[in-house]
Amino acid sequence: MTVAPARLTADEARRIALRAQGLLGATDRRAGVRGVLRHLGQIQLDTISVLARSHELLPYARLGAVGRQAVEEAYWSGGASFEYWSHAACVLPIEEWPLFAFRRRAFRARESLYHGLPEGVYQRVVDQLRAEGPLTATELGGAKNGGPWWDWSDAKVAVERALMFGEVVCVERRGWKRVYDLAERAVPDALLHDDLDDAACLRRLVAQAGAALGVATQADLADYHRLKTAQVASVVEDSGLVEVTVDDWTPAGGRAQGRHRVWADPRALESPPRGRHRTTLLSPFDSLIWDRARTERIFGFAHRLEAYVPRPRRVYGYFAMPLLAGGRLLGRVDPAREGTTLVARHAAFEGGPERAAKSVPAMAEALVEAASWVGAEAVRVERTTPGELHVPLERELAAAFRAAYR
Repeated sequence: MTVAPARLTADEARRIALRAQGLLGATDRRAGVRGVLRHLGQIQLDTISVLARSHELLPYARLGAVGRQAVEEAYWSGGASFEYWSHAACVLPIEEWPLFAFRRRAFRARESLYHGLPEGVYQRVVDQLRAEGPLTATELGGAKNGGPWWDWSDAKVAVERALMFGEVVCVERRGWKRVYDLAERAVPDALLHDDLDDAACLRRLVAQAGAALGVATQADLADYHRLKTAQVASVVEDSGLVEVTVDDWTPAGGRAQGRHRVWADPRALESPPRGRHRTTLLSPFDSLIWDRARTERIFGFAHRLEAYVPRPRRVYGYFAMPLLAGGRLLGRVDPAREGTTLVARHAAFEGGPERAAKSVPAMAEALVEAASWVGAEAVRVERTTPGELHVPLERELAAAFRAAYR
């Protein structure tokens, strides 16, 4: 007998997703940043730093004003994590090293990665790391040839290939430079293996993505660790996730098929999500919202990173950060720093005038907390959308500062 999938409302799915991402309910503060990393399974890295770098913003959104140095130490001290290609360049819990054996094997099988390097360079880099590591690419002989930023030196190309193959690990970032060491030194012996076959790797990564997302389409699951949809389809029914239906998620025409099928972590269905909602600004690279299609489906919120959009065509700003409050995305703010002042270049609110006006206190709260976290002593608002909320936002900011520092 075929059992019909459990059915969720769109609102239930939204709340499950928030709880799964650590943004609804009590956070395990004792586990701290490493607990956030272990639960999410990965935290994306990016070069852009406005309010802070994205890998700092993600635990901040969940834990509040945890010290920025504490964030770095949680990632890189004591061999707790490594950097590898997941959703993008990500910091990952060291326990996940075996799960990426499938990707390391795929890189090793690509013949193109064995061409273009002068003979002996790859082995020289490995030997130097064995003798002197951990080292940056500069310490290995130089990261660049002197041309554009992508004009890597032979040593940089070699060490990046060694990282892809799993012979080398990025063990920390120093001044945003990768610091490399041999995997045999950096990865615990119990984890340093490629014993899992591809199917086992994929099953466990799909299960991990399902737990971190709570409820997800098959395409969402694929996007989390940048798997192919066919890879997810081949293992999802054996991953421990359960199929569900979500009102308004299914395309017209009946039950979802293929990449539109919806899966949930069974533990997420055991109890209804309850507790305190975080009010915070989110990095555009936050795993709650990095998938534009999923963000629009769950929150009805269309968001695009405009850092790579020509300035005249930007609508919201260079690094607009969505505002999360009450489990909803209520707007976004494009931040900047000028000395000890946090500048809201553009604070934009969602919805009509009434809804937008109700979101002003949440925007003020999030800006004041962010300012305090980065050591800013004031917040200046340059413009708002709609424009008539400029004065109310400044008034709420003043009140929020008084409340925070009384």
